[in-house]
Amino acid sequence: MVDTLRPRDAKDVAQVVEWAAGEGKTLEIVGIGSKRRIGRAAQWDLTLDLSSLTGVTLYEPEELVLSARAGTPITEIEALIGGKGQELAFEPMDCGPLFGAGANKGTLGGVLAANVAGPRRIKSGAARDHFLGVSAVSGRGETFKSGGRVVKNVTGYDLCKVLAGSWGTLAAMTDVTVKVLPRAETEQTLIAFGLDDRTAVKAMAAALGSPADVSGAAHLPGDVAPQVAGAAAAGRSVTALRLEGVGPSISARRVALEALLKPYGELIVVSERASHALWQAVRDVTPFEPTAGGPAPPLWRISTEPTRGPEVVAQVAAQCGAAALYDWGGGLVWMQIAGRADAGARFVRRATAACGGHATLYRADAAVRASVDVFEPQAPALAALTRRVKEGFDPKGILGPGRMYAGT
Repeated sequence: MVDTLRPRDAKDVAQVVEWAAGEGKTLEIVGIGSKRRIGRAAQWDLTLDLSSLTGVTLYEPEELVLSARAGTPITEIEALIGGKGQELAFEPMDCGPLFGAGANKGTLGGVLAANVAGPRRIKSGAARDHFLGVSAVSGRGETFKSGGRVVKNVTGYDLCKVLAGSWGTLAAMTDVTVKVLPRAETEQTLIAFGLDDRTAVKAMAAALGSPADVSGAAHLPGDVAPQVAGAAAAGRSVTALRLEGVGPSISARRVALEALLKPYGELIVVSERASHALWQAVRDVTPFEPTAGGPAPPLWRISTEPTRGPEVVAQVAAQCGAAALYDWGGGLVWMQIAGRADAGARFVRRATAACGGHATLYRADAAVRASVDVFEPQAPALAALTRRVKEGFDPKGILGPGRMYAGT
């Protein structure tokens, strides 16, 4: 059983990391733990649990900025800023349900460390684009700060961008500052039924290239759609386009979009409530949540050119059982694999190599994650750079060694 250390504040974090560095102990960094099973199945001596580092330390709605301790639950952040008509525009994904851990388990620090974003990424950017400032502890046990409370901050290196997506392998974040934005007054979603994958991608590309200011574009094939759209899908695929803003603007943009996409069939407008539920399901990849009583099939997160998404899926599906969900206009593909001991890794890697892009094995048993590359394999030059960055932050390799890549 791995011992768990629960620091009370940033000073405690620094002391723990400094002690671990001196003793040669490795540390796994977690918040509430909703993303704990993402990454290689490495072994660590101790767990550094940051879930006690909670609380909003600064919120200035007029300045669109919020600072909080890294372990603060996302639900707490969203409730606070929602009361002021604001939101985290990058629409952070809730990973907990994909691992049977329950909903609402994410923390602000965890979201930034994983750089996760939902359907609105095509309009508002990723989590890293909203990450303004950080206080953290390096693998040396040294506390450092980067960034500030404004978007245009050019003092020194932008270490926020380095830490975003580092999965706790470079530093333990203790306090973070993010940009918040006004929430749209309302939303509408237009749905087309029955499009095949390639036609759906063309329709989404047309919508995203139009002046309609689409904030969500997703395609759910027929075997996946009923789990989101219910009986309305009737076994047909669902292609969804979201419009957000004020009512009159949405009405005008909807009319223009309907005219543009007329060649693809009739567009159905769903209620605001149904729209919100649909996009939450797309954001959290609800169709691929594990069923009760059975093992969770492997799940891949694939990023590629939107026009190549269906090709990636077709290549993998020709070799093994696969079900897919397309987000970001086809540029993000979630693919669940069945019947392959290696999670279909060789077929996924071969398809992304042929079509361009990269793939992450988001969910699989520990034995599979220990035997295949979880994150996209790096070219030698990039791998050397990754090692140098790791050595700069964590020269003794005590923070999550091996979580992303063997030897780092």
